[in-house]
Amino acid sequence: MAAIELRDIRKDYGNVTVIRSISLFIESGEFVVLVGPSGCGKSTLLRMLAGLEEISDGEVLIGDRPVGHLPPAERNVAMVFQDYALYPHMSVAENMGFGLKMRNAAQREIDARVGEAASVLKLEPYLDRRPGQLSGGQRQRVAMGRAIVRNPDAFLFDEPLSNLDAALRVEMRLEIAKLHRRIGATTVYVTHDQVEAMTLADRIVVMNGGNVEQVGAPLELYHSPATLFVARFIGSPTMNVVDCDVVERSAGCLNLALPAGRVTVAVDEAAGPGDRVSFGVRPEDLTACAAEESWFSGTLGVVERLGGQTFGYLDIGDDRTITIELPRDSRAKVGDRLAVKGSPAHVHLFDPETGTRLASQRPDQPASMRVA
Repeated sequence: MAAIELRDIRKDYGNVTVIRSISLFIESGEFVVLVGPSGCGKSTLLRMLAGLEEISDGEVLIGDRPVGHLPPAERNVAMVFQDYALYPHMSVAENMGFGLKMRNAAQREIDARVGEAASVLKLEPYLDRRPGQLSGGQRQRVAMGRAIVRNPDAFLFDEPLSNLDAALRVEMRLEIAKLHRRIGATTVYVTHDQVEAMTLADRIVVMNGGNVEQVGAPLELYHSPATLFVARFIGSPTMNVVDCDVVERSAGCLNLALPAGRVTVAVDEAAGPGDRVSFGVRPEDLTACAAEESWFSGTLGVVERLGGQTFGYLDIGDDRTITIELPRDSRAKVGDRLAVKGSPAHVHLFDPETGTRLASQRPDQPASMRVA
């Protein structure tokens, strides 16, 4: 397997720039997930890696070899698509070995590689079947097998689980994780599903509007989002964000006026009385409390009981709603009034104008995870 490096990659369609000078280094054997909303440029970036889209500017290296000028067939990467792209008239074995056949590989080599990939993916009983005789999960495994037999320098996945139902997505996510551990392939994986990103990735690249918002390990992005966009995108349910006023600053701390109370938060960066900040706290970091201690209070508008988790949606006034995680056996019901608070250590502060994080040292994180 080989490392991948992007150097100031840009993609223009006429006067419209969709990828804005992105640089990224992916270690050999690393599993990197590109995540972001529809239209952010993640699939375009993957297709530029594969050679399916021309690069407007910049350079792509796979290993130490510049490949930006090479056609897809000469880049030695294998791509797995969302729609499987299997030949319906060919058997599973023929589909898996077709790429090798087109490269004039010997039949003995094709059979050996197909057999090995089928063993890894548990496809041996289906080698003589046609794609129409397979389930969606089995077809996706065939598409993965077709990529494996090529022994590429890197695997590229473009939202491979989007067409599967919820149960199959979980099953295939586990299969992909096991496959990566087994063969140690350099992998770039595109998805809009942050659960896939959090569970599969060594590192996540969060994209927005053709830019990279943040790159980091899954829990680094969860605990220390660099921007408001990342804070709201990573985590389910999404982070609560409320704009509030700075009442006082002293000894590196800000005293903030929240809708139902005040809180003091340690912050490294300058902000003073009268300034506005965006105050973020995750639903799981809020708990019920006495009214006089509360940060937020209001009426439960919706209660979601999911079995293992229960979430409440609290109307706190001025058409604002925050999400809280309730005890899973909670008897709270719509119309109940609740007061909630959290720990200042779990608060995230952002500049409401730029969306950038105000740097702070959380006591439960090492200094290496701080975001400036």
